[in-house]
Amino acid sequence: MTSGMHWQALLSELPCASPLAFPLDSQPCCKLDLSAGNPALHRFDPGITADFTAFIWQQMAADGAGYAAGGYAENRTLYAMSPVFAANAEGSEARTLHLGVDLWLSAGSSVHAVLPGRVHSCRDNAAFGDYGPTIVLEHTLDGCRFYTLYGHLARESLIASPVGRVLEAGELLGWLGTPEVNVGWPPHLHFQIITDLLDYAGDYPGVCRPSEAALWLARCPDPNLLLRIPALAEPQEPFQTEPTA
Repeated sequence: MTSGMHWQALLSELPCASPLAFPLDSQPCCKLDLSAGNPALHRFDPGITADFTAFIWQQMAADGAGYAAGGYAENRTLYAMSPVFAANAEGSEARTLHLGVDLWLSAGSSVHAVLPGRVHSCRDNAAFGDYGPTIVLEHTLDGCRFYTLYGHLARESLIASPVGRVLEAGELLGWLGTPEVNVGWPPHLHFQIITDLLDYAGDYPGVCRPSEAALWLARCPDPNLLLRIPALAEPQEPFQTEPTA
């Protein structure tokens, strides 16, 4: 099995394209904090999409940014808005730890393949709070197979990039969906790297239980290894399941 350090070395050296219509280092980026520790999140209900959207655009405007990004290994209590992430009947903890990077931009913005790949699977994950239209690309590097997931797309993306389509890096994959299509979220791209797809197709957990962080973060390396957004390159404290003394 490929180790985390091996994946980091492989991915960080790959030539990549931007998933958006512009290079990610060509515009100011608002590093968006949606963690449980951000007191600003108590001022609105994230289940009200218009209020959530207004908050994001206010953050971007305050930073003079062209887009917002963030979220890898971020513990987000806002997922309580959707039963998709809730604790199960046996009482296991809710899923709150985010496994990808979100890039927040206007609905209809184009989305591009970050790496050359083939469409492995696609699906409209239509439960409230889920991904909405989702495309999973398959890649092979030095004999290692891995995947990238693009969530919260417009439905037209599933027609433009059907299963089996081969894309080059930078090629148009689809477009960002509206809140009505991406089931309650402000427009954004959820981008995730997956080293073990398990038995999923057109879907994959983008949020895990905090107690299972080590397992899922090992399966899903930091997407900024490919995105290389300067604002997200600053060192961050590793996620801890228990507070330190």
